[in-house]
Amino acid sequence: MGPDTRNSLAGLHFAMAAALAEHRKNPAAKPDRPAQKPLYIENQPTAKNYSHCIHCHQVKEILRHNERNAGTWNRESVYSYPLPENVGITLDRDRGNLVRTVKADSPADRAGLKAGDLLRTLNQNPVYSFADAQYGLHKAPLTGKISAAWQRDGKSLDGTLSLATGWRRTNITWRPSLLDMLPSLTVYGSDLTLNEKKAIGLAEKRLAFRQEAPVHSAAKAMGVLENDVIVGVDNKVLDMSMKEFLGYVRQNYLVGEPLTLNLLRNGKRLDLQVKLK
Repeated sequence: MGPDTRNSLAGLHFAMAAALAEHRKNPAAKPDRPAQKPLYIENQPTAKNYSHCIHCHQVKEILRHNERNAGTWNRESVYSYPLPENVGITLDRDRGNLVRTVKADSPADRAGLKAGDLLRTLNQNPVYSFADAQYGLHKAPLTGKISAAWQRDGKSLDGTLSLATGWRRTNITWRPSLLDMLPSLTVYGSDLTLNEKKAIGLAEKRLAFRQEAPVHSAAKAMGVLENDVIVGVDNKVLDMSMKEFLGYVRQNYLVGEPLTLNLLRNGKRLDLQVKLK
């Protein structure tokens, strides 16, 4: 899903009209925000590592490095502004609080939300757009519960969404400020043919590729040898090609995280414990 599946001019008009209506209810109201001192990024401790102009996307890198050095950084914090789909909600593109679909057995489904509902608040944040829902989820805890309120057939309803560990995770490969967090699994090779997969009992679309020479030094350090057949990670059933697999790792893991590389060597299963770099 891309931005055009979630945003439209009609959706922008809807959100702006809703915001204007809220303002007219209390035109004297001001945002309840605490006063903050200005942050000069060039004065941050790790900014001295940048000998050139600091680009916009590098601001987050510098702040993240500061948190790492201070021991206050949380790995899950890189998944900012989670998607509504992460809790099972797909919103309408033109009317940003209309629930189009609810994924079965998702937090939203278990809370009682249904397709056709009008989402009013999420984590106590008013919702009139996709971005509003993201902001409410951005303020949600890494695990725990958040409130939601919605309208169905003119009736006001509410419920609680239970958030499990890892619920915030999504594809972050498009964010330049997070490139230093994306791992490279340095294995590569040719996908096995259909007959080769059948010979070792794998389905046609299952991941299976033979490691080619020369084996990258980082792959050697992990224990990978030439002609090893890579069949997955963390014992997951993956239906994809070698190229799709390398993208999958970058989209679902971060640098420094552990990973079990599943492979076949001389026809026997072998699992290698890897720390991603």
